[in-house]
Amino acid sequence: MTSLTLPSPVGPLTLTERDGAIVGLCWGGAAGGDETPLLREARRQLDAYFAGRLREFDLPLQLTGSRFCQKVWAAMRRIPYGETRSYGEIAHEVDGAPRAVGGACGKNPIAIIVPCHRILAADRQIGGYSGGEGPATKRRLLALEGAACADAASLRLPLAKAS
Repeated sequence: MTSLTLPSPVGPLTLTERDGAIVGLCWGGAAGGDETPLLREARRQLDAYFAGRLREFDLPLQLTGSRFCQKVWAAMRRIPYGETRSYGEIAHEVDGAPRAVGGACGKNPIAIIVPCHRILAADRQIGGYSGGEGPATKRRLLALEGAACADAASLRLPLAKAS
């Protein structure tokens, strides 16, 4: 596996590639390796996303998880940029329970690209988020996309400066 750490408006992100596919995007830095063409392309797409120029990622992904998690992650990837769904809506779509959907969101190995930040509580509140600074990071990502939610006033938070 090869990793690349890059600055972003929501803090340092580490991309991980294995066998020609992105297998991870997580917060924080990691020991690097050789920067591959795929990692360079993923960085380019993330930079464009944070600049508001990219609405849909086009990268080979390899998501490893249970059959249920796979269904939830596929449903998340179908949520358009700037839109949200509730845990219950996704649960209905994948024939599961809202709590189980929340668990699958927390296990998402490729944050942002597989947009678990677009999943909200039933009352359209932010709810939890396992990446970055938790719900504050989720608010920043939703604000970047112009997504509406119940606590929309809190979405006017400035993005952190890339370091």
